[in-house]
Amino acid sequence: MSSTSDPAATPAGRRPRPGRETVRTLTVGGRTLRVAERTGDGSRPPLVLMNGIGASLEVLQPFVDALDPRRTVVRFDVPGVGGSPPPVVPYVLATLTPVVSSLLRRLGHEDEVDVLGLSWGGGLAQHFAVQHRRRCRKLVLAATGTGSLMVPAHPRVLSHMLTPRRHRDAGYATRVAGELYGGTVRSDPERAARALHAHSRLGPRRGYYYQLAASAGWSSLPFLSLIRQPTLVVAGDDDPIIPSVNARILARGIPRARLHLYGGGHLALVTEADELAPVVDAFLDEP
Repeated sequence: MSSTSDPAATPAGRRPRPGRETVRTLTVGGRTLRVAERTGDGSRPPLVLMNGIGASLEVLQPFVDALDPRRTVVRFDVPGVGGSPPPVVPYVLATLTPVVSSLLRRLGHEDEVDVLGLSWGGGLAQHFAVQHRRRCRKLVLAATGTGSLMVPAHPRVLSHMLTPRRHRDAGYATRVAGELYGGTVRSDPERAARALHAHSRLGPRRGYYYQLAASAGWSSLPFLSLIRQPTLVVAGDDDPIIPSVNARILARGIPRARLHLYGGGHLALVTEADELAPVVDAFLDEP
């Protein structure tokens, strides 16, 4: 992976060569974000990835690597997570989506994009699809739900989500992995630790709490019918954090949605990327 901190390193009007991935830090809309862009061949709309809570953009690397290399992929660290500095004031989803839209324009993506939201990022993706409907062509919602109005996880699972410890302590992540993430990590809990800690970057603790607060009280349930984009809802049948019934609610509430239920847990988009990336590619490539 090549990187640069200077957005001017690529001359105006010229895109990086296909297959190259650049990592840089940009300030847009008053927010400073660390962003990675893998350049495709321009034959498909860019895919924007919105990550889960506390996870830096590196966590999604296995999924990016498994996607069709002809597809441009953009991912970023939200304020206070990974390599993005914490915000001066907290934010909410409604104020972050315009920042994402401005970021895409700064990268040269003026037309439609596809959007994939994983877990917490699914809430941001749903909000983006409604707030910036002309920018969003297709939507993929993975291991996510409708926010505060949803079928909740077991209280013991939720208690692990209240702190960023699993992102900062590999031993702890291994101990709680099976109970928290389900799927294949029940029998191989070190997979969760590898997924969360291999090459990932940590931001300050308050970045996690800002991210947690950003979606507090938010729900997409009242406006699911306003999500008009073709939508693929991807969910595991053993996801302790987001029980699969929430995926069924999404698929029924979004007019042009369909459900892909896989055998696995919350982290399968990363730990079983080779199985799920082709599903996403096929959906995005449909006419």
